[in-house]
Amino acid sequence: MTDKKKKKTSPSCASCEVEVPQRICFSDKGKGHKGCPTVTQKEVLIEANKAYEPKDVKAFAYKASLQEAQCYANRDQHPYIMQPTKTRIVETCEFALKMGYKRLGLAFCLGLSKEAKIVEEILTGYGFEVVSICCKAGNTSKESIGISDDEKIYKGTDEAMCNPIFQAKALNQEQVEFNILLGLCVGHDALFFKFSDIPTTVLAVKDRVTGHNPLAAVYQSESYYKKIRYPDIKK
Repeated sequence: MTDKKKKKTSPSCASCEVEVPQRICFSDKGKGHKGCPTVTQKEVLIEANKAYEPKDVKAFAYKASLQEAQCYANRDQHPYIMQPTKTRIVETCEFALKMGYKRLGLAFCLGLSKEAKIVEEILTGYGFEVVSICCKAGNTSKESIGISDDEKIYKGTDEAMCNPIFQAKALNQEQVEFNILLGLCVGHDALFFKFSDIPTTVLAVKDRVTGHNPLAAVYQSESYYKKIRYPDIKK
């Protein structure tokens, strides 16, 4: 009779009940819970850490960590209490400058055209050249991916689909150095990541109900948005 294989424990950091200062991912003397990848995924960790060795990857990671620290003020104070000072748009611009980028890609949702114009102005003010493309560019019909008339937003029309693959490939063609996503839909953003040849960051994600602040629903999931904890599951 053969021994039963030990059931693998998948990482579950989100449900960790160890206080942050006592976690092994935070302190060398800390401890991990049952699903702690720091404890259970040591071989993967070694492999991941080796991936930082190439010069370009190491430089990218270094400047990302440098940017992270510079988003807090008065770090020379002891004991230190976090004092964040920089918005996401400023952080994005500063990181791009650190990387020496000159030409940025801006992929945005048509519904955020006004915001995209302002973002473009801000990026240009920092000295960047901006190449922007909206989600409906190309005017490809939703029917080409099998969407029926009943499944369209505007029934009875030849509705253009969001085309994140075109956005990604067009920006690849333009040889931009860094992409910024603004308000792409769930799923469309994933396709953009899949087909982009270069690193991409997200300035803001789409949330039609909360003014593009999806954490509002999470923060209020015990009060005004409590219904999200009791969904009517529909596929």
